[in-house]
Amino acid sequence: MVQKHQRWVPYGDAAPQAAGPGVTRRVLAYTDGVMCVENRFEAGAVGALHSHPHTQITYVLSGAFAFTIDGETRTVRQGDTLLKEDGVEHGCTCLEAGALLDVFAPMREDFVSPQA
Repeated sequence: MVQKHQRWVPYGDAAPQAAGPGVTRRVLAYTDGVMCVENRFEAGAVGALHSHPHTQITYVLSGAFAFTIDGETRTVRQGDTLLKEDGVEHGCTCLEAGALLDVFAPMREDFVSPQA
């Protein structure tokens, strides 16, 4: 597992974790203030509507997703970027298998704690 403040993070060191049916999460580099996470989705997988006390920026690496942010739904594809400020409800359904790169500020302690 990747450690906080790890300067170099080879992809193979970022152990995949189940993050829901059809979703795999890899925690990449992080500090207390910021965290980078890759999420891979199978077609049809759902990221349930939720909110958290972190600002989250999502970059669509591949695939297509129906994303809902604060009640508004749009289809996003490779190269699109989404901003979800802290406390704003958001979620998605994967339309075409793909991957998202998420940046959280501050870091998501729940993603690296033993019960996560």
